[in-house]
Amino acid sequence: MRPMFAWIFSGWMLLAAAALLLHAQGPNTGTPVSVDVDLEHIVGRNQGIYRWFGYDEGNYTTAPGGRKLLHELHDLSPEPVYIRFHHLLTSGDGKPELKWSSTGVYREDAKGTPIYNFAILDGMFDVLREAGVRPMVEFGFMPEGLAAVLPDRHEPYQVHFPGSTIAGASNNPPKDYAKWGALVRAVTAHLVERYGREIMLTWYFEVWNEPDIDYWHGSAEDYWKLYDYTVAGLRSALPGARVGGPATTGPGSAKAASFLEGFLEHVNSGRSAANGKSIPLDFISFHVKGRPMIEDGHVTMGIAHELTDADRGFAIVAKFPKFRQLPIILSEADPEGCAACSSRQNPANNYRNGTMYAAYTGAAYKGLMELARRHGVDLISMLSWSFEFEGKDYFEGFRSLSTNGIDKPILNFFRMAGLMEGDWVEAHSTSATPLNDLVRQGVSSGQDVDALATRGRSDAAVLVWNYRQRDTPVETAPVTLSVRHLPPGKARVLVSQYRIDADHSNAYTVWQAMGSPQHPTAEQLAELQDRAGLELLRSPEWVDGSDGVVIVRMELPAESVELITLHWD
Repeated sequence: MRPMFAWIFSGWMLLAAAALLLHAQGPNTGTPVSVDVDLEHIVGRNQGIYRWFGYDEGNYTTAPGGRKLLHELHDLSPEPVYIRFHHLLTSGDGKPELKWSSTGVYREDAKGTPIYNFAILDGMFDVLREAGVRPMVEFGFMPEGLAAVLPDRHEPYQVHFPGSTIAGASNNPPKDYAKWGALVRAVTAHLVERYGREIMLTWYFEVWNEPDIDYWHGSAEDYWKLYDYTVAGLRSALPGARVGGPATTGPGSAKAASFLEGFLEHVNSGRSAANGKSIPLDFISFHVKGRPMIEDGHVTMGIAHELTDADRGFAIVAKFPKFRQLPIILSEADPEGCAACSSRQNPANNYRNGTMYAAYTGAAYKGLMELARRHGVDLISMLSWSFEFEGKDYFEGFRSLSTNGIDKPILNFFRMAGLMEGDWVEAHSTSATPLNDLVRQGVSSGQDVDALATRGRSDAAVLVWNYRQRDTPVETAPVTLSVRHLPPGKARVLVSQYRIDADHSNAYTVWQAMGSPQHPTAEQLAELQDRAGLELLRSPEWVDGSDGVVIVRMELPAESVELITLHWD
């Protein structure tokens, strides 16, 4: 028999070891999760669908915060970043408001002769060029001198927020479609002269925005006509320009689905109202949106709504053999619809400041790509309709990437995505929500712990998130990541772990710990700037990969996102 002291000592050591393990895993550690990545199993080409951004207020482009952010967006990706904004042709003096902007490009003299003024527009495009980003040019909205007078609508040219800013005459059809086409031609010719034909052939040109709702005060057939005249004007000044549409709202609604299908049928079998020729279409665009709400006092996200929009939109495109392989640009892809509506106006928007936005985007990112593969269509863009709102309160709850020059956690998600190069490879998680369930009901209970992975020539990257649909307590997920089939003979692999959570890559929690100051001191601003970027969880480590496998263990809190990169020679 063992002495009693030995049994007591042994029991004490076991209790101590258990206590240390619990401390390491945290007090709310949940069911263990296994994530398996197979570097030999390629599932698709990584087209960098994350590197597209947009905003209502085009004049924020030239604001101090806008200039700073555009440079940061350029720097997050090795591939070109594209920028889309509204109000390219809207009349006004260039002073932005919430959901409104203007360039004053067009007016008419007393005889109806067009007069062009490109000063404001040039300033905006010059800033894009200086930042090294590329425009996705959205032709809209209607200049005041060109807007038709509609017998059933009597709104002023501009309706101010929080009124329905899309109700004004700036969203009327043109009084003369030929003049509209000439305006598009004149604007394009000016841009060609200023920036060069070869550069502009790398841009994308989209016709209007959400013409299936009140952004367009005409019929569907009126929009087909607008599209025809826009394309004719564009191509006359820039042959070969990449043009597309119709930028509808989510095809999850019957009206938007009918509009999208009708537009594709018009292009497929119709003739241009502008010149009688076949109708060019180089890409197809529509929007997909989630639908967060407050349930029992808690923010509950609506990823199922966004994925349903995509699922039905992709299915419509796939019905047309002529268009099935055309690029699809989701020219707005977001958790909900109103970037300028703060959390003060809608408490459900409170998700935007913290980590829930980043975790949601990870789940949506994978879901959208899987749906595209399922339908056999070519998804090239998941455009985030988020930028910055100049001169507003810190962390006011707008859907934005930064606040008064301080980056939010969501921007660090896109930085993570920018570090994933090469092809997509298979990543399987034992705690992933099946795609059909995500489309039907989202994450109905608990959490979605899932992953995406890429493999390049001498590196790999794995993005893992712990997404919860409701802002109620969710257990930390103990995750074991296995990366298999490393190249033979790679005995040493450098592993780096980046994290977005309450304590990393999160200026919001730092700001809260300061007491949420609306007038931070210089020292506080410096600390916020220092903590706003993408942060490592720990120092990079060299690990043994001689058997072709690398194991990484992590504890993922609710709403956290982690990027694991592996480099070998």
